[in-house]
Amino acid sequence: QVQLVESGGGLVQAGGSLRLSCAASGRTFSSVAMGWFRQAPGKEREFVAAMGWSGGSMLYEDSVKGRFTISRDNAKNTVYLQMNSLNTEDTAVYYCASGPRATIISTWYPYWGQGTQVTVSS
Repeated sequence: QVQLVESGGGLVQAGGSLRLSCAASGRTFSSVAMGWFRQAPGKEREFVAAMGWSGGSMLYEDSVKGRFTISRDNAKNTVYLQMNSLNTEDTAVYYCASGPRATIISTWYPYWGQGTQVTVSS
């Protein structure tokens, strides 16, 4: 019912910024919560950020709090992840997901994008 496509990944130097986008289609975008997760080589997928469709929930993983900002433009059916002050530990494949509520639990999101690679060089 929901299709998600991430974009905006790439190579950036430590201390730099990058903005990821996730375009959604297939159902009413404004009625779903959105989340961002990432998976680094050799590690499990971890929560990054999430927000509810109405702004009632806003969640961030501690290591990105203050550096990353999740936002959404319902008119464009797109959710964003603005990433500032990037460091090498942020290197990972970033995935967006949609679900009925904002949560840090990945299994609660039924819809996922294919991911976009973010590489931070020293």
